[in-house]
Amino acid sequence: MTTYREALRAGLREALADDDRVFLVGEDVGRYGGSFAVSMGLLEEFGPERIRDAPLSESAFVGAGIGAALGGMLPIVEIMTVNFSLLALDQILNNAATLLHMSGGQFNVPLVIRMTTGAGRQLAAQHSHSLEGWYAHIPGLRVVTPATLADARGMLRTALADPDPVLIFEHGGLFGLEGELPDVPEVVDLDHAAVRRSGKDLTIITYGACLHTSLAAADRLGADGISAEVIDLRTLRPLDTDTFVASAVRTGRALVVEQAWRTGGIGAEVAAQISELGFWHLDAPVGRVAGLEVPIPYAKHLEAASIPQVDDVVAAATGLVR
Repeated sequence: MTTYREALRAGLREALADDDRVFLVGEDVGRYGGSFAVSMGLLEEFGPERIRDAPLSESAFVGAGIGAALGGMLPIVEIMTVNFSLLALDQILNNAATLLHMSGGQFNVPLVIRMTTGAGRQLAAQHSHSLEGWYAHIPGLRVVTPATLADARGMLRTALADPDPVLIFEHGGLFGLEGELPDVPEVVDLDHAAVRRSGKDLTIITYGACLHTSLAAADRLGADGISAEVIDLRTLRPLDTDTFVASAVRTGRALVVEQAWRTGGIGAEVAAQISELGFWHLDAPVGRVAGLEVPIPYAKHLEAASIPQVDDVVAAATGLVR
């Protein structure tokens, strides 16, 4: 058995071994082995030139990554948690995302930025944000969210082949997830959502850790005679609208599940796309299950109450069908 954390490490190791232009930079990625032990052992294997510990300045090392990408390297920048990415927002929004446009197509920025996202680990309001929807709002970026071990390992390879910036949001609650990985790395398609479970009564659209919440809910719904299709968005920008709209049109009902706050989130965009493109085929309004509009609490029972649980998804889906 392999964990999600080990799958991420395998993806990093393969990328570093495949291309000398690839290097990893971030806080504690080297001697400490990564804040979440993802890069453990890579410093000893590849050396300090390619596994580079950075000072505590997100703006500085993200900017250095942008410069390295412009200079022909393939940097992987690790930001410890998504809230710290706000300290590099100027670099990400005003430089990485815009340089291709501002240069008239002359300068690509083949940069990969990895960061931990999400709640459910009792890290309170400072380190439990789900801000991937903010970044999915920005033209010039690709935003991906690996929810399975295969995607955790394989998305990095595809991201490094992209000539433009890719942000990878790794949910901290998945690091201990266990499963099997094939011996040969899979090529991960970042352009299409994945149907993780087929169904005919309603479509559940989700991503990240909420994929597993939704699959567990679908199992319970199935025991009650409700057949739920579960779609993993995988990529939040650009959205694979065709896949989830076609599914919603076929089932007649759609429910969007996300940990992020409800207002202005990815769920709102997905619901809007379904309503615009599939309205006349729907048998019920598009439903949404999302995080409550509060800073994430520290107390375990309050944190659980503030983010989607299996019972919440089951209740919402049952209401849509019945």
